[in-house]
Amino acid sequence: MEGNRKLISPFHRPRCLAAAAPGGKAKLTHPGKAILAGGIAGGIEICITFPTEYVKTQLQLDEKANPPKYRGIGDCVKQTVQGHGVRGLYRGLSSLLYGSIPKSAVRFGVFEYLSNHARDEAGKLNSTRGLLCGLGAGVMEAVVIVCPMETVKVKFIHDQSSANPKYRGFYHGVREIIRTQGIKGTYQGLTATVLKQGSNQAIRFYVMTSLRNWYKGDNPNKAINPVVTGTFGAVAGAASVFGNTPLDVIKTRMQGLESHKYKSTLDCALKIMRHEGVRAFYSIEILSSTFYKGTVPRLGRVCLDVAIVFIIYEEVVKVLNTVWKTE
Repeated sequence: MEGNRKLISPFHRPRCLAAAAPGGKAKLTHPGKAILAGGIAGGIEICITFPTEYVKTQLQLDEKANPPKYRGIGDCVKQTVQGHGVRGLYRGLSSLLYGSIPKSAVRFGVFEYLSNHARDEAGKLNSTRGLLCGLGAGVMEAVVIVCPMETVKVKFIHDQSSANPKYRGFYHGVREIIRTQGIKGTYQGLTATVLKQGSNQAIRFYVMTSLRNWYKGDNPNKAINPVVTGTFGAVAGAASVFGNTPLDVIKTRMQGLESHKYKSTLDCALKIMRHEGVRAFYSIEILSSTFYKGTVPRLGRVCLDVAIVFIIYEEVVKVLNTVWKTE
């Protein structure tokens, strides 16, 4: 019996040690990989979802037409395909690609850079630090990419819905805005955009970090399949919609052609509250159509967008890890 115990004992101790630390230290993502993977993810995501953005914009512009050209979503898609083919649903894609690729690249690059410095000795990022890193990423993308891109986009939509549009295209519009208003003209609503994007990414990365930590448990290197990643991303997207839709409404008002009505972000919020009530922050988004009115439709779009971006990002990082070796 004594001999048997000596033989059996060595086999039990290593298994217990393995159970105590199954995955070792969590692997970090190099910021360079994050920038590249984020840009690719942003580009692919907008190519997948752009037809919904195109239809939304067409219905927004059609609201003031008398009589309306389109009877609804299906009719808009039908008329576009009949007149211009399937490619017609992608008209204007390039202008969004100009913003979506660098936006996602900045977001994920900054997040990974900050999170790499915020992790504990085991390489784990807790939820609170994930929120702060997401906040930093959101603020950076707002200042560098989102504010000028969104300001130009909103001005275009407002301009096209006016009786005499003055912008002939993307580049012409940008030139005219800068010529007449200076660079400052592309940064209207900066405070609202920073608040919106910062809270947006803070919420999303907080939720993603929390769900990932829950799923991985004691094994920080446990693989997560794309379906699970997409589900987590959809939950994170939903949380961000409910968390910052009011800021999105304020941001859009501050960037429109009638932004001169508001002295500041706070003034805009107070005037909406005073003249339209609390419901305006959730049920009526400026420039919205029947299809894109309110929180519920935005919820579906954002959940899909965030899920796709996180899936593609994670899968691209996996590929980069096999061809780009970093410490």
